[in-house]
Amino acid sequence: MLRWALIFFVVALIAALFGFGGIAGAAAGVAEILFFAFLVIAAIALIVGLAQGRGPSI
Repeated sequence: MLRWALIFFVVALIAALFGFGGIAGAAAGVAEILFFAFLVIAAIALIVGLAQGRGPSI
């Protein structure tokens, strides 16, 4: 999911570079949503892993 957020971020940067404001805004919005969804899922996975007695795997 973080990979998709980065892909949409790059698409937003390229679209902004070429002056496509609407497309850049939409891609940036999607990237932001995916990034925050990734953070929530990562936090839940960390809490569940700690509750089961396993530490974070680095």
